[in-house]
Amino acid sequence: MKLLQLPTVALEQRIKEEMEINPALEEGAPEDIDDEKLQDEEDETPELDDGVEASEEDGESKKDEFDNTNDEEIKDRNADDFDVDDYITDEDVPYYKSNANNSSPDDERTEMPLGASLTFQETLLVQLGMMNLDEKQKLIANHLIGSLDEDGYLRRDLNSIVNDLAFTQNLQTTSDELLQVLQVIQTFDPPGIGARNLQECLLLQLQRKNKDSKPIQRAIEIIKNYMDEFSKKHYEKIARLMNLPDEYLKEAMQEILKLNPRPGGDISADAKTVQHIVPDFIITNNDGHLELTLNSRNAPELRINREYNEMMEGYAHSKKPDRSQKEAILYLKQKIDSAKWFIDAIKQRQATLLHTMQAIMNYQMDYFIEGDEKLLKPMILKDIADIVSLDISTVSRVANSKYVQTPFGTFLLKTFFSEGMATDSGEEVSTREVKKILSDAIEGEDKRKPLPDDQLAQILKEKGYNVARRTIAKYREQLNIPVARLRKEL
Repeated sequence: MKLLQLPTVALEQRIKEEMEINPALEEGAPEDIDDEKLQDEEDETPELDDGVEASEEDGESKKDEFDNTNDEEIKDRNADDFDVDDYITDEDVPYYKSNANNSSPDDERTEMPLGASLTFQETLLVQLGMMNLDEKQKLIANHLIGSLDEDGYLRRDLNSIVNDLAFTQNLQTTSDELLQVLQVIQTFDPPGIGARNLQECLLLQLQRKNKDSKPIQRAIEIIKNYMDEFSKKHYEKIARLMNLPDEYLKEAMQEILKLNPRPGGDISADAKTVQHIVPDFIITNNDGHLELTLNSRNAPELRINREYNEMMEGYAHSKKPDRSQKEAILYLKQKIDSAKWFIDAIKQRQATLLHTMQAIMNYQMDYFIEGDEKLLKPMILKDIADIVSLDISTVSRVANSKYVQTPFGTFLLKTFFSEGMATDSGEEVSTREVKKILSDAIEGEDKRKPLPDDQLAQILKEKGYNVARRTIAKYREQLNIPVARLRKEL
């Protein structure tokens, strides 16, 4: 179950960890086995005395997923029950082999290079080194820069920072001294850094612009004197209080909208490693016929290490193994068992993934052929769980962490699950279809007069979807769409 929950990239790391822990497991296609040789070795199987105790280290490499076998069972196993060949091969399936893999060792494998960049605090410290400050001011500046949040704001009160410096660095200062150093930091790039609130951040950026520009002057006045009205988008009130024609107000607002409310955020984002999505499934449309394949990276070829087999063969020829040899045989047996269990779990994971995704694809066949979200049927976890005869929690593990690549984009599986609702005609439709229509209606609205929730409910009702206003509000929040007042534009 733990392996099932892992996405493709995490699975590759998990396999590497297992191979590091268990030397009996390695990557590669299973090798051919000489059946006659194995039969000869079966006749030469050494006997073990009763009560052989395994070393204390035997159980340390057991993984959580495969803790079914108890070490005591291995210790107490009777000599008549022990057969070396049981741990080398299986009569029906010589080796566990994972799913077919379309890649080969000769295929070109390109790796994505990772770039390192400075955090915004580091860029500020570089600029600090260019300033002519005394040692005390530098200590204060270092502390202030370290106190900035990821957006570039100084959220803490200056008096609190005065106390911090006194307790942590035994540095006696005042809030006025802190403010002087902070104002130096606020001259650094990017503009707006070191602000204590949004209003100060926007003003710092505007003050660096051409102050002779009338639109800039009006923008500064709006932010300085009418910040509350601006944040609530009460543009008519601002125009009335400033006695501004709509054209002048629009020019000033355009200057404000060019500003960055998160000056530290851009640099922080650049410094973070980009997480690339690796699809677990691929759906292709061949002339109306859908084909589902599992990403080959989900189907690694794993096998038992050759050296471990050869060591087992060597012990098989030992007629009277001593105590150290008996312990070695038990150690080898444990490692080979663990490797086989892991390979079998990978194989089961592949089968479960394909079985579940096949059911989802068949259930939403119309959508995967056309790509129209309105064709998505209502589908909950129980619907798929009943089809594949698996527990709902198992289907949830597949849906919450796996991506599917389709002709229309790559999506997280859980996005295809949604509740249903009935239209006026009695047809059951997916709530995702309703959200799509709601999103389209908001996208096409007049931004000077955005549609309130009750009007959106009326539009959906006219289309046959009887949705209450509070439900509209819930769907709008799920789509991360603000209320009408905050969607207003000039």
